[in-house]
Amino acid sequence: MDRRKFIRSTGLLAAAQLVGMSGLSALQSLERHLSPSARMPVLFIGHGNPMNAIEDNAYSRKWHELGKNLPRPQAILSISAHWITRGTKVTTTGHPETIHDFGGFPKALFDVQYPAPGAPELAKETSELVSYTPVTGDDKWGLDHGTWSVLLPMFPAADIPVVQLSLDYYQPMNYHYEIGKQLNKLREKGVLIIGSGNLVHNLMQVDWGNTGKVYDWAQEFDTKMTDWINKGDHQSIINYQKILGKTAELAHPTYDHLLPLFYILGLQQKGEHVTYFNDQIDMGSISMRSLKIA
Repeated sequence: MDRRKFIRSTGLLAAAQLVGMSGLSALQSLERHLSPSARMPVLFIGHGNPMNAIEDNAYSRKWHELGKNLPRPQAILSISAHWITRGTKVTTTGHPETIHDFGGFPKALFDVQYPAPGAPELAKETSELVSYTPVTGDDKWGLDHGTWSVLLPMFPAADIPVVQLSLDYYQPMNYHYEIGKQLNKLREKGVLIIGSGNLVHNLMQVDWGNTGKVYDWAQEFDTKMTDWINKGDHQSIINYQKILGKTAELAHPTYDHLLPLFYILGLQQKGEHVTYFNDQIDMGSISMRSLKIA
């Protein structure tokens, strides 16, 4: 299937053009209340190349499949690797803009809009739930590509309210894990919580020719982290830098793309299981391994 046919078949053109009543209706409904629901799953999604948002490939097809098979969320809380702040913030705007926070890509990618409504009421509830650290509102940030690039194939109608929670890059790993633990009540109110990053992310070592080679350190890091996740050994994951040393440095020269994982692991409840998808390493140094906890 070529890109144009994929966009038509998944409704992405409609999503890119949508500005009207469905989004407004969703926002008004959420402002009234978040209804109690069965516990929602949580996701960590390896988003990788922004072009995955509009290309027909294994990653985007899986995101599209997820959107069809997951319980329909009342709202989405996204924790993206691409919103770095001092202090922890949550978006409060009712109409978040689509942020094209990248360069050097085709015009088709810059033309994409994801006009999902915001959710000020969810933002307020999120800040009230977190007692570990103050969470302040932000009405300037919108939806960066860590969020919309995966939501576009998942929910192309863009009619589910979306809020983003920022990453305070200057805090230790345990900080992010503890915040995640305090967000669990949102899962009982129909909120789908998504962490968007990558399990391995080293842009300096990318194989731009995509020849299929995988660096030994990338495979080692991906395998070790997966083993710890399977064992529920969250403390080793929190201390990954000390334990894995040089391998950790190569896998994440900066660790912004790993931070969303700590929130998702913090949300895991006793008895919940992890399933994986998109478990390939792309361009040698980008792990697309993604997981669902339910």
